[in-house]
Amino acid sequence: MTATQRSLRHRNAYMTDELQAIYDQTVEFVINEVRPHGEVWEEEGKVPREVLRKMGGLGMLALRVPAEHGGLGMGMLASAAFSEALGASTFAGFDVTVLVHTDMAGPHLVNSGSPEQLEQWLPGVIAGETILSIGVSEPDAGSDVAGIRTSAVKDGDGWRINGTKTYITNAVYGDMTIVAAKTDPDNTYGITMFLVPADTEGFSVAKKLDKHGWRCSDTAELVLENVFIRDDQVLGTPHRGFYETMRNFQNERMVLVGMGVGAAQVAIDTTNEYTQQRKAFGGHLYDLGAIRQRMAMNQAKLDAVRASMYHAAWLGDQGVDNVKEMSGVKAFGCEVVNQIMYDCVQFHGGLGYMRESAIERLYRDARILPIGGGATEVMLEEVAKRSYV
Repeated sequence: MTATQRSLRHRNAYMTDELQAIYDQTVEFVINEVRPHGEVWEEEGKVPREVLRKMGGLGMLALRVPAEHGGLGMGMLASAAFSEALGASTFAGFDVTVLVHTDMAGPHLVNSGSPEQLEQWLPGVIAGETILSIGVSEPDAGSDVAGIRTSAVKDGDGWRINGTKTYITNAVYGDMTIVAAKTDPDNTYGITMFLVPADTEGFSVAKKLDKHGWRCSDTAELVLENVFIRDDQVLGTPHRGFYETMRNFQNERMVLVGMGVGAAQVAIDTTNEYTQQRKAFGGHLYDLGAIRQRMAMNQAKLDAVRASMYHAAWLGDQGVDNVKEMSGVKAFGCEVVNQIMYDCVQFHGGLGYMRESAIERLYRDARILPIGGGATEVMLEEVAKRSYV
C-alpha cells in the first residue's frame, strides 16, 4: 500500500485538501528521509540537525506560526494531521523531537512572545536552526505544574533562576529552553516563563537520560545555578506563566495522541500483512478468526480515536473550550494505542520480540504516551471534573 493510498483511506470530515496535502507531504518525507536512517539515529541518541533544517526548508516547522511572521498561520487541525503523519515514520523519538519544537515549546513563543522576541527568534525556529525545548517538568512536579520548585528572583534589570528540570526533550542538543520558574512565592500559581539559550552561564545539562523508548530523541536533566536572565527574556507576563502554560496543554496532548495514531496504523497494516503471509496450521495466521477479528476490532478502535482527536481539534479551532474532549481522547487514545501495539507484537510471535522488527520498537515507543503530556489518571480527572451534573 502506497503512502497516498493509505492517506486517502483515512480521510475524515475535517480533512480539507490543504490538510490532506500536509499529511501526504509529511508521510512521504518520513518514509524517504527518516525510515532509512532511523536505526542509526537510535544508536546515536539524536536526530541530525540537517534533517530538521530540511523540514524547515519545506515549511514543515511553520504550520502554527502566524503568516505575518513567515508561517502558515494554521490551527489545531493542521497539527493533528501533521502529528498523525509523523507517526508513519515508526521512529517516535524522531516524531517527538519535531513535535516538541513545533507544538509543545514553539506555541509558547508564538502565543506570549513580544514583537522583539518574535523577530529575534522565530526565523531560526521556522528554519530548523534554533531548536526549542520546554522546561516545566521537575523531579517532584510533572502534570502538577503548580508544584514546581525552580525559582526566579528579581535582580536589577533581570532575574536569577535556580532549580532543576528533568525529562526535558531536545535539551541536550537544542538551542533554547523555555523555562518555567516560581516568581511569586505567596501565590501557588505565581509562575513566569523565561527564554534561556543553551549557552547561558550557569545553565547546564546534568546528564543525558537513558530511556526505554524514544531512543533517538535527546532527553536531559537540566540544572540552573544562579542563572541570570535579562528582563527582555521574560516570556509573557511575569507571574502569569501558569495560565500561559495551560493555554497550550490541549495542543500538546493532541499531538501525542496524533503520533500514536499514526504509529498504530502502521502497526496494524504491518501486522495484517505479516499474518496474511505467515503460514500456520495448513493456512495463514490471518485465517484464524481469533486474529482476524481482533485486528478488525483494533482498527475500529483506532478509527474512533482518530475521529475523536480531529473533532476535539476542530472544537479548539472554533474557539470552543475542548479540555474535556481532548483530555478524554488523550486518556482513551493512548491506552488504545498501547493495547494495539501489544496485540501486534503478540501476532508477530517471536519476531515481534526481536529488535530487528519495527513492531518491537513501536511497542516500546508507545509506552510513554499514557504518561507524557498528562498521565491517563490526570486526564480522566479533567473529564470527571467536567462531567458533574
